[in-house]
Amino acid sequence: MTGAESVLVVDDDEDLITLEAQILESGGYQVRTARDGREALDRVAEEMPRLIFLDMRMPRMDGTEFAREFRTRYGPACCPIVVVTADENALVRARQVGAQACFPKPFDLDELLEITARFVS
Repeated sequence: MTGAESVLVVDDDEDLITLEAQILESGGYQVRTARDGREALDRVAEEMPRLIFLDMRMPRMDGTEFAREFRTRYGPACCPIVVVTADENALVRARQVGAQACFPKPFDLDELLEITARFVS
């Protein structure tokens, strides 16, 4: 891939997706979005991102199902996943799906760029 590093944001909250995309794009990242796990698998099939921000509670295919299918198709080391959740057990949820980190909601916008840089640079 040439140019900006690709980040995939998977969340069913339209406002949150828009906000995350704006912040990441302002940081120089190419952002693609998906509203659920099925759509996210389609995006990954088109182009493997460098990082995936994954909500856990979504319609059609939730974060757990997505992570399981993603790892089955592409292996555990192909792309880091950061779980983004309001769940009080965010770290446990991240470990359950083999994510490299968790990012609890609500979050500080500057932290979004910091965690992205940690995994993408």
